[in-house]
Amino acid sequence: MRKRSLSGIKSTGIPHLGNYLGMIRPAIDLQEEYDAMYFVAEYHALTSVKNAKAMRDSTHLITAYFLAFGLDPARAAFFRQSDVPEVTELAWILSCVTNMGMLERAHAYKAAKDRGEHKEINHGIFAYPVLMAADILIYDSDVVPVGADQVQHLEMTRDMAQKFNYIYGEELLKLPEAMVRKEVATVPGVDGRKMSKSYNNIIEPLTTSKKLRKQCMKIVTDSKELEDPKDPDNDNVFALYKLFATEDEQAELAAKYRAGNYGYGHAKQELFEKMDAYFAPYRERFNEIKDDEDYLEGVLDEGAKKVRPIVEDVMERVRSATGLGGK
Repeated sequence: MRKRSLSGIKSTGIPHLGNYLGMIRPAIDLQEEYDAMYFVAEYHALTSVKNAKAMRDSTHLITAYFLAFGLDPARAAFFRQSDVPEVTELAWILSCVTNMGMLERAHAYKAAKDRGEHKEINHGIFAYPVLMAADILIYDSDVVPVGADQVQHLEMTRDMAQKFNYIYGEELLKLPEAMVRKEVATVPGVDGRKMSKSYNNIIEPLTTSKKLRKQCMKIVTDSKELEDPKDPDNDNVFALYKLFATEDEQAELAAKYRAGNYGYGHAKQELFEKMDAYFAPYRERFNEIKDDEDYLEGVLDEGAKKVRPIVEDVMERVRSATGLGGK
């Protein structure tokens, strides 16, 4: 029997290049070896998204992205978080065995406090780790792929499950393992900082060729003149080029940098051509399905049906152990 993997992505707009390289591509690869489950995390998105149409549009967009990049609904389950409302019930149950001190140590909450934003934080942000734990535990997940900066959430999930199991005297909740993606490098945005929607510095991999080129041309570089030699190891354009090029292609472009008489505009054009060719077949598939709401809804509905037996089994164990409901 294959182990189960679980991946989630918030429905907060268009996925960017960093999302693709850091989460979407490695998550889709898991369907080859695991019973892979993926969900669009609408409940988590509610902490910031306050528009119903934007939420639904983003859910469909993300579903189309995953399908375009190769997710196979026949092998994996892809569903919306809100189609499994029991996850909020489990989150409440877990919150009743989770101390405030643990939540106050969560990175996101601490960072917000450090920025002086603690008075504006809603309960959803503060309780985010509990809902995330419920997301993981309700599917009897074996492994959860995470970046190094997300390991704390997995550790908190395990702590909550262990506390619950200790209180109710059985191994009721399976303890998941973190699958740390150490090889994923930070993807620089067009301004050189980590690519992030909050910085407005993203590159959209499945946008039109024209828009993709425009985004590539916005990448910040130093002020060296055309004839000056340049350092590829300290350049944002080259850092992105390496993510798509072979070693020979990287060496060839690096030599052009160091030789001089090669401008950053030329490098940006080469980066655009490399990315455009890489994403062209995915873009074609995306454009075929992105507006087909019936198809996308069908994928989401079937995904929810696939995980339903797992959810019912876990919640039956939890409710029985805690005395909720009848016998």
